[in-house]
Amino acid sequence: MKALPDPLIEVDRAIAELRRGAFVRVYDEDSSFLMMAADVLTSDCLKKLTQFSHVMPRLVLTGTRVNALGIDKSDRPISLISHRSGLSVDLIEYLANPLAAFMTRPSIEGVEINDAHAVAEACVTLSKLSRLLPAAIIVESAGDTETLAVQVSSIQSYMTIAAHSLTKVSEARVPLENAENAKVLAFRPRDGGIEHLAIIIGDINPVEPVLVRLHSECFTGDLLGSLRCDCGSQLRGAISEMASTGSGILLYLAQEGRGIGLVNKLRAYQLQDLGFDTVEANLQLGFDSDERNYLPAAQMLRMLGVSRIKLLTNNPTKTAALGKYDIEVVERVPHIFPSNEHNDDYLRVKATKSGHLF
Repeated sequence: MKALPDPLIEVDRAIAELRRGAFVRVYDEDSSFLMMAADVLTSDCLKKLTQFSHVMPRLVLTGTRVNALGIDKSDRPISLISHRSGLSVDLIEYLANPLAAFMTRPSIEGVEINDAHAVAEACVTLSKLSRLLPAAIIVESAGDTETLAVQVSSIQSYMTIAAHSLTKVSEARVPLENAENAKVLAFRPRDGGIEHLAIIIGDINPVEPVLVRLHSECFTGDLLGSLRCDCGSQLRGAISEMASTGSGILLYLAQEGRGIGLVNKLRAYQLQDLGFDTVEANLQLGFDSDERNYLPAAQMLRMLGVSRIKLLTNNPTKTAALGKYDIEVVERVPHIFPSNEHNDDYLRVKATKSGHLF
């Protein structure tokens, strides 16, 4: 009997293919589709994709993106877009990328919107996992043996399996500016994906509730000192707080831009400069307002022998998420820093739209 493919390896390879602009076949028991990411579309690729099927290519978008375009106000989570004359590159870019939509406005007369099936939804999920725009061009396929194939079930289960497969791969003492008794541990999923880090301050006593901060990586705020957010202040402030109280764990999660990736976060910044707030910008791009997954954090805490924590956060969603994964949050510790003229609106929207407590 032929061994079933490893879901993590399947998806990891598919991600690499999509990011370089190649086609991937996505299939389940009933359907098979060739897809490519709209983010890397070229006219040559669209022409080649058309040749694989007698049916014209269709575009798969999230409901949030379709609603932001104003072309469909239904509650479809995923929409299948077609055009009676065929989709052009310009029309696809307009529909999939809000920044392109501000530069060109092709006619959308003839556009048709229909419900999408599970395979089409998996194609969008795969685009998200690839840190690309959540949009895909698809055509029906009988099965091209030369094209990398990935099962719908593998895509759907990827995040959960990756989190459960985390393994500690390295550990080192790293004295920090405000916490000399510190060490950094790296955790890697089985497919060799991006590592999550645990920064441990002082000596942890897992018998007592441990002070913990879940911090999503922020290249602009943590490293560059960006004033558009409060991430850098929260990172350094959490380490100082843990050092002053004696111990703590800061989980540095590879979830840039609330889970949409650095490139898409920069796109969101461009949209904010055009007048959208931080939540609206994510929705314009077709993402949810927050795409983060806290199962990796819960898994890392369990591997560190910690199940009861005091959570350093202003975000009640984190408390609820950890509780769902059997990590008991015995106390929420506020984590507030002064605003500035560049992040006043950002912090206000986090409070009014995202439920952060300030």
